[in-house]
Amino acid sequence: MGTRGRGNGHETGMRTRIGRAIDAFAHRLAMRRWSRAARQAETTSLGLLRIRRLRARALRQKLNELIFVADSRLALPRIGSTAFVKPQGTDWSWRPEIWRGPLPEQGMASVESKQMFGAELTVFHDCRISELTVRQLRNTREADLAPFGFRMDVFRFDGSFLSIVIDLPPEAAGGLRKRHLVRLDAIIEVEKPIEIFARLNVKHGPNTEQIVREVPLGQAEVYVEFDLAYTRLNEKRAEQIWLDLIFEGPEMNQVTIRDLTFCRFPRAEI
Repeated sequence: MGTRGRGNGHETGMRTRIGRAIDAFAHRLAMRRWSRAARQAETTSLGLLRIRRLRARALRQKLNELIFVADSRLALPRIGSTAFVKPQGTDWSWRPEIWRGPLPEQGMASVESKQMFGAELTVFHDCRISELTVRQLRNTREADLAPFGFRMDVFRFDGSFLSIVIDLPPEAAGGLRKRHLVRLDAIIEVEKPIEIFARLNVKHGPNTEQIVREVPLGQAEVYVEFDLAYTRLNEKRAEQIWLDLIFEGPEMNQVTIRDLTFCRFPRAEI
């Protein structure tokens, strides 16, 4: 029986090696075929060129799907990670889904105002013609704690404002007090200098408190803190929190937010 077991293992290993050899051979044939088609593209008849273009696009779509899944499984950091550095005394923390896990739709072009990207982020602008694209990208740098990033490309911009709104979960408002600080940490890359403002909105009953801070760009990791002591927050009626990221003069720019996290902690007693 032991001999048969060893034989089965040997046969399985042999089949695996043969399968890999066949797969490598098929890959070489496909590479030669498409390399030849690319070299001949300038002289190929238009009818055949249309057929090859359709096939190439279909192949590219499947390759992009494979690459996206492979990047998600093989690259760092781990999908779903909520790990990040938090101030001492933090009683609530959160990383939105765009930076935490893969979205069903990886990107959008000609984004209209009030267009949602995922379940928690909404794009707002007043352009007549949208030349704005957004997409989710996989973070692969070892220094990144967030599995994914968010990229926004702005081309011609004929509007007066552009912002993204992030809806915080109900837990962010639960137990909220005026002694709390809400902190936003982010890793933001821009193609050229731009001003970005963060506005925290806290709805309590019929009223909404707003605190605006400029995001200090120019370094790898940035943060802003919102002190609720300077608001008229009704602690018993806090029910909803959202954040506006407002981009001033965004035309012909690319903004990549590698990570974005929130945490809440009590102000140190003086």
